[in-house]
Parts: sequence; C-alpha cells; structure tokens
Amino acid sequence: MKTLRDLGDIDGKRVLVRVDFNVPLSPSAGAVADDTRIRAALPTLEELRRRGGRLVLVSHLGRPKDRDPELSMRPVADRLVELTDADVTLAPGVVGDDVVALSRNLTRDAVLMLENVRYEPGETRNDAELSAALAELGDVYVNDAFGSAHRAHSSTEGVVHLMPEHAAGLLLEREVEVLGGLLENPARPLVAVLGGAKVSDKLGVIERFRSLADTILIGGAMCFPFLAAEGHPVGASLCAPDDVELAGRLMAANLMLPTDLVIAERLEADAPTQTLDGVDVPDGWMGLDIGPKTASAYASAIAAAGTVFWNGPMGAFELEPFAAGTRAVAEAIAAAPGTTVAGGGDSAAALDRFGLADRLTHVSTGGGAALELIEGRTLPGVEALA
Repeated sequence: MKTLRDLGDIDGKRVLVRVDFNVPLSPSAGAVADDTRIRAALPTLEELRRRGGRLVLVSHLGRPKDRDPELSMRPVADRLVELTDADVTLAPGVVGDDVVALSRNLTRDAVLMLENVRYEPGETRNDAELSAALAELGDVYVNDAFGSAHRAHSSTEGVVHLMPEHAAGLLLEREVEVLGGLLENPARPLVAVLGGAKVSDKLGVIERFRSLADTILIGGAMCFPFLAAEGHPVGASLCAPDDVELAGRLMAANLMLPTDLVIAERLEADAPTQTLDGVDVPDGWMGLDIGPKTASAYASAIAAAGTVFWNGPMGAFELEPFAAGTRAVAEAIAAAPGTTVAGGGDSAAALDRFGLADRLTHVSTGGGAALELIEGRTLPGVEALA
C-alpha cells in the first residue's frame, strides 16, 4: 500500500482526498453533532496542505435518496472551517464542468468540498463514468476514509485506477497498521472482547479469534444464543433461532460466557430490574447487561492481556441501569498495560460516553471495515492503493 511518503512533489497539484465525513447531524440545528471523524482526518489534510497540495475533498453522508437537502455536506463544510484556518468552498455538485472549474481555480489556502458523493447514483455501483469524472478533479488521489475502504465504490476504488499518483492518508495507514498487527504478531495473551446484538453479525470475527485469540469474552445480546445452545432459558432476551445454531457450532474452549446478568421486564430506563445470580432468564424478562461477577472476571482477563481487541458493548449501555457492564469493561481496557484497540461503532461511542477514548492505543474510525480486516477479507479501497 502506497502512503504519503511515496508521493513525489505535490506542490501546486490538486489532491482529491477521499475522507470519511459520514458524521451524525443534529436533527434540530442541522449541524454536526459529533465531529470525531472530521478531526481524525485533520493530520492528513494538514500534511497535504503543508506540502502545497490544493485539496478537493469527497465524502458520502448517510444514504440519500436523490439530492436530499438534509444530507448536504454544508454542515460538514461549516464545521471544517471552524476546525481549520482554511477557506472551505462547498461545490454545487459532485462532478461536472462547474466543479472542474472550481478545482482548477483553487488557491493554496482554499479547500473545495464536493457535495455528498452519494447524490450520484453511480457511486455505489462503482460506475466507470463517475470514476472518470472524479479523476478530472485532481492530479493526485489520497484515500483517508478507512470507514469506507471495505466498499468498492467509485470514490474509493474505481477512481484510483485512473489516477496513477495515489496513496493512503495517515489515518488509513494507521488503521491498517494497527489492525493488521493484531493478526500478525500480537503481544500475548490476546483477549478479544465481543458484544453487540447478533452472532451472525460477528460470525467471521468469532471464527478468526477462535484460532487466534487466547481468550474470547462474549457479552451483549450476542451471549444469549450461546447460553441457549448450552441449554439455558433466555426468557424474552434477544435471541434469534438461527443464531443459536451458529453459536452451537462456534463453541470453543477459549470462549468465556457470562455467569450472571442484569435483567429487566422491558428495555426502558424505568423498567423493574434485578441482578440474576446465574444465567437462566425467567419468562417475560430479558437480559440487558452482564452482571457484576462477569464484569469482574472479564476485567481480570483484560488486565492480564498483552493485547486487547474490543468490538461491541456488553449491554444496553445507552440506558444507565444497563451501562455498568460496558463501563467496567471499558475502564478495564483503558487501564490495561498492553496494546488496546477498539473496533469502532458502539465501542467507540461507549468510550466517548465514559470519557476513556484517549486512553486506548487505538480507536478505529471504521466499524464494518475494521471487522472485515480482522476477518481476513480484502478491503477494495486498500488493495487499490498498491
């Protein structure tokens, strides 16, 4: 994979940068609600500007139907102005003669942000015509959007083949380096902490860690198919029949399951709750968090680890009555002496909520891309940068 170090002189050249500015927007104010992904791209943008590049930024935002004005890049452009000293112009579209003219007239201190690339229906089809139109907007291509690197889209894969001078940005390089290191030469013991809703969503990751990790800690609703496969009643807990069959096949000696649970009658903050000393969930109740004994056991395993990979919460942490398990695991990972990596998504959200994100070795910006890389899949957006 080519990196910024492999680029020649870019002084005065237009650099088409694929960024991942797919950020949440505030429904009421129409402003960026969480700028984590924008901030993560700043080192690459600052380095390219330092070297004299004239930047043209391209990103998607949500899944617009046609040109949905609520998913315009305008709030993102406004936030980028606040975070940098750049003069940021929002293009009237994604491609076309007017956009090409704007790119050619860019000054060194200016940044051109294209409109939402998914306004173009050819983006997700990796359309050759759209790829060619995007290539007209730059002399050099840089991909710093790890969160989209697992998609073979026009802006992440197709355009690369039309721009011989291309490279990975600093963020994408770091993501591949850290996550790849988990697979190639992790410090032992390697502990994988896996949570979330469904076993089928993490099937490839669990299969990979069965042979790679020393210990796999299972939490979240994902634990219930495993418990059901062992013969435990799970009450009204989230537990798809197909997942029970999968869980039965995935049982392994290095896999740890909860030994106690926090249960409730419904998924609401004011619902009656109880801590269950065991894992047999009564009818009409649902498991919504790991219990204190499990949290303590998981924390001990994490503290002894040389490397920790975490993806998925231990419970419904968005509601305070069911946040203790996720908080305990997050605090244990933050305090662990070894290499600590979170796989983005809800794990990153939990770390932000608990104020712990800056205490890990690395927090990925790409949930789906991180999991596919861990599974051993080829990421089209990375492979194209060879």
